[in-house]
Amino acid sequence: MAKDTSVTLRNLLIYQVYTRNHTKEGTFQALIEDLDRIKSLGTDIVYLLPIHPVGEKNRKGTLGSNYSIKDYRSINPELGTFEDFKELIKSVHEKDMKIMMDIVFNHTSHDSVLLKEHPEWFYYRDGRNANRVGDWWDIIDLDFTSSKDLWEYLIETLEMYAKMGVDGFRCDVAPLIPLDFWLEARKRIAKINPNFIWLSESVHKSFIKYLRDMGFEAYSDGEVYQAFDILYDYDIHEEFLDFIKGGSLKNYLKAIMNQEAIYPANYVKLRFLENHDQERIASLVPDESILNNLTAFIFFVKGATMIYGGQEAYKIHRPSLFDKDDVDWSTYEEHNCVDLIIAMAIIKKDSIMATGKFNILWDYEPLKLIVMTYENKEKVRYGIFNVGNDKHQIELNIPNGNYTNLVNNQPITYNSKLSVEHTPIVFDVIK
Repeated sequence: MAKDTSVTLRNLLIYQVYTRNHTKEGTFQALIEDLDRIKSLGTDIVYLLPIHPVGEKNRKGTLGSNYSIKDYRSINPELGTFEDFKELIKSVHEKDMKIMMDIVFNHTSHDSVLLKEHPEWFYYRDGRNANRVGDWWDIIDLDFTSSKDLWEYLIETLEMYAKMGVDGFRCDVAPLIPLDFWLEARKRIAKINPNFIWLSESVHKSFIKYLRDMGFEAYSDGEVYQAFDILYDYDIHEEFLDFIKGGSLKNYLKAIMNQEAIYPANYVKLRFLENHDQERIASLVPDESILNNLTAFIFFVKGATMIYGGQEAYKIHRPSLFDKDDVDWSTYEEHNCVDLIIAMAIIKKDSIMATGKFNILWDYEPLKLIVMTYENKEKVRYGIFNVGNDKHQIELNIPNGNYTNLVNNQPITYNSKLSVEHTPIVFDVIK
């Protein structure tokens, strides 16, 4: 991992926005109107899916994927203008948040500006433009071995947005792009903003092997950490999905603890239940009490947290990446987990969540209870999350007495046993 990465990034709440479908208007201006609400959740970073013009050739759907980009240095007119984007940046900063944009340098659209100007910068198979992953048929890959001029063009593009006031980049399938490129880009951007935040969409372990078996370069998380501050936790996502679909909770928790050993001490993982590529968690977990416990858990587990716009309203439908498909906010006021998110975001800001010694207590896993602790010189913080259907009375190695559940500020009593029902529990034991 980048040696200068601060562990305080573990305190972050990132709010992911698909501008096209976040509002009926699908514009930067409409998003500006929603910033107060987004901020009220405890959000630190507003992360935008790609904002550039979408290719028309081989387009998927009516409007096409925002990841099939025609011009990196232009704004999708459906979203607004450069002036609108600059106003959004200013508005985000005025509300004491940061703004992060999606960077998609692995590939472009079939009709991209770069293909017209520099066809030699692209990957070819059998003399034709191609991509390395067959089902991504609306895009063609760049070839980073073709010319250092390509590197310079892309880094200058990053510099342009950093100078505009963007605070971080989320880099799409970053492990498929040469590590040396990212290291050089990081060095250059640091001259503009030394506190710039680099988030890598790492990829599933099985996908890394698939690409390597095909003879392509694909970097592991341990390698990618050299250039990035935060990585997706796709390295354990297969274990997570297996657990969610009725498989082993123990295997998933073991995978989390394994990260403690295989990554550098200052590693930061991005924890999430859903994103634009994954099914809505509410569609996979219909039991709302279990869903609330999972939501609290994803804030408590070590790392930064991301929620996807609409998740806070228990949305089941995942918006299409290829068409206008708005988030339905009509039931938001009467059906949401906003209070839980706000409480967990406050809990997450405590320094113990970034610097405390993190552990999982294994005795409770057979009960479908996730019990985790953070410890420093002053206190031990407990997080207890019931992801099963039963209530429990459990023993903990803590003094008898009264404590406060930081999730809802309600008193809890420990007298040889603790009652665990279906509300997430977080409390501190002062030393």
